[in-house]
Amino acid sequence: MNYESPNHFLKSGQTALAKGPIALIFAEDGIELDSTVRHHLKLGFKSVLVFMPQDLALDPELADHVHRITMKCSPRTVVFETINRFIQAAPGLWMYYCYNAEYLFYPFSETRSVGEMLAFHSEERRNAMLSYVIDLYADDLCTYPNGVAPDQALFDSTDYYAHTRHDPSGQPLDRQVNISGGLRWRYEEHVPYERRRIDRIALFKSQKGLVLRPDHTFNEPEYNTYSCPWHHNMTAAICSFRAAKALKTNAGSTFDIPSFRWRNSVPFEWQSRQLLDLGLIESGQWF
Repeated sequence: MNYESPNHFLKSGQTALAKGPIALIFAEDGIELDSTVRHHLKLGFKSVLVFMPQDLALDPELADHVHRITMKCSPRTVVFETINRFIQAAPGLWMYYCYNAEYLFYPFSETRSVGEMLAFHSEERRNAMLSYVIDLYADDLCTYPNGVAPDQALFDSTDYYAHTRHDPSGQPLDRQVNISGGLRWRYEEHVPYERRRIDRIALFKSQKGLVLRPDHTFNEPEYNTYSCPWHHNMTAAICSFRAAKALKTNAGSTFDIPSFRWRNSVPFEWQSRQLLDLGLIESGQWF
């Protein structure tokens, strides 16, 4: 189904919001848009909503399986405003959001649906799941000058750091951390300070009054925690070419980066087991 705008969808496409989990995919450009949509359809989302400009193309084979909503995803605040509108329009649903060239992985995601995973997470009285944005990048920037190459993707296997998050008065926040690492850490001189974190609450249960803020945190403190007080919970990863794409298409950084490869680069295997083995996602009590 095609919709002229988010307003049009919210007036006539409400049946797609009847049951979750739903995926909200925001297309900043057409790079790997088809593969992003295909990946999330395979995970078993009940509805996949793709927000994209009118001039972008989507594989006709995918078009019948998604809800295409015409929208320009810039400036970046438009994305957060749109997510918040959908939160209020459909309270009580599990939602997920990402951008094109981003791919969700959670423990055992090859054999278990996202609905199964969230059902277990809900049983643990959790309404949100911490995700880490793991930067993917092309091995050969001469062949792939925009930094995007799914068939030759690398990522950093180490050097991820967690820092206790503090409130404005300097007091530590319970079970909240700021995570750094990946390309945003290695090339921090080219990344604005407020964009360097790689933690994102990408999976969450909507509720009235819930607001997603532009720093990827919520106005409800418990949504921003990495686990409940009594044991570790599952975490997920969003494996993303977004940072590589930005660094190589920005004139201020592209000439400073002849290669993203370094001593800790390893090939990405497109398997959740690799992320589990490296400690980049956790299975918690789910086996």
